[in-house]
Amino acid sequence: MVISIGDRLPEVEVMTMSASGPKKVNTADILCTGKVVLFAVPGAFTPTCSDLHLPGFIHRADELKQKGIDTIACIAVNDVFVMDAWGKAYGVDNALTLLADGNGDFTKAMGLEMDGSGFGMGLRSQRYAAVVENGVLGALFVEQGPGVEVSSADSVLEHV
Repeated sequence: MVISIGDRLPEVEVMTMSASGPKKVNTADILCTGKVVLFAVPGAFTPTCSDLHLPGFIHRADELKQKGIDTIACIAVNDVFVMDAWGKAYGVDNALTLLADGNGDFTKAMGLEMDGSGFGMGLRSQRYAAVVENGVLGALFVEQGPGVEVSSADSVLEHV
């Protein structure tokens, strides 16, 4: 079942890269304090994710923060090393927090998984963006087809 507006985000362990290496973090610690924009991509280094989705949030990070967003996070069903390399390749720096949902546990708990096995990708996340306040889902924008329309940084800016 897909998460609904007004539901609390699932609390799941994911990974992020720290200065000392890979680190387990609970999604509650990152996504459930203050006002958060979370966006999910099917895969790091994939064309649409790398050419459109991630860069949009990097370029619009300051505007989102000016509108009261405390944290901008990106999650993908990739391992922490891939997410770290992707962040370095695209100059994420401190603009966003990259979360590796390597086993897809968070994605499954959100009810937003997709079967990418037809493309050799296995279980992945649907492309979406969410606005979360103190752990409660306030808005959810799930793409219904290819491309980045409703889950883009520009679209999210219109709703925060």
